[in-house]
Amino acid sequence: MPKPRVLVSGATGFVGQRLVMRLLLDKQYVPIAAARRAAPLQGLCPVVSFDLDKPSGWPDLSGVDAIVHAAARVHVMNELAKDALAEFRKVNVEGTLQLARRAAKAGVRRFIFISSIKVNGESTLPGGPFSADDVPAPQDPYGVSKHEAEQALKQLALETAMEVVIIRPPLVYGPGVKANFLSMLRWLEKGVPLPLGGIRNQRSLVALGNLVDFIVTCINHPAAANQTFLVSDGQDLSTPQLLNCLASALEKRSRLIALPQWLIVAMATLLGKQAVANRICGSLQVDISKNHELLGWTPPISSDRAMRQTAIHFQEALVKHRA
Repeated sequence: MPKPRVLVSGATGFVGQRLVMRLLLDKQYVPIAAARRAAPLQGLCPVVSFDLDKPSGWPDLSGVDAIVHAAARVHVMNELAKDALAEFRKVNVEGTLQLARRAAKAGVRRFIFISSIKVNGESTLPGGPFSADDVPAPQDPYGVSKHEAEQALKQLALETAMEVVIIRPPLVYGPGVKANFLSMLRWLEKGVPLPLGGIRNQRSLVALGNLVDFIVTCINHPAAANQTFLVSDGQDLSTPQLLNCLASALEKRSRLIALPQWLIVAMATLLGKQAVANRICGSLQVDISKNHELLGWTPPISSDRAMRQTAIHFQEALVKHRA
């Protein structure tokens, strides 16, 4: 029997590239890397040009068994577009739906959409963590666009034979992580005192290896068809716990100062960084019990191990940069 062919869009991105490498190592699938510039994967697997903004240049999907759609216009903290929602819709909704329609027409069996926890909302209240079956409550243009894409894909699944799987990860970290997580690593490496010791929140994160493992599970598991899932490491951390865990992985001492949370938010607001403060101080928890009950899946990598892998990669990159 020929191996199933899995096309990964955004194949050179943070999640996509790790997924392609995992599929290659597993040797159970034939990954097809689809990206604007897939040079890092040339020679390792079939590579095709793919740009969500240019449907005319998309590859032929004949013979593709499953698609993992990881390409997207991603969320940024400092949005510059005058009409951000229109820009997100153009790529994340219209582009996604065009690709999915082509996939259904070509006979692709399963379409896995990498969405975002932002579809559920920005923070969890004392009532409990988000679940996959909660009523969506996106609050920013990125979250709205992901929600609209989900709705369109669900409708397409009703109209065609193609199965749709939706995965909403929270913050993804791992070797090569960028943005705020990378900033925290830099602060800890330099021994910068951080006024975050008094924060009492709880946040769910997902290690890159755990997310990729869950995606692979969803490629062929019969019970995943037409389902929505949240995914995490299964261990929630407060901001001080996260910093202490990262400091330990870096073999550094965290220097945390306990300032009142309201003062941190007030100072960040004055600096135009309220969104960052809300992420650092607020809680966002997800319930992944559905993943185990329906698919028998539990995170294979512990938070401690994943943090250590991330820290080692960060320190190795620092050494290379200084050389």
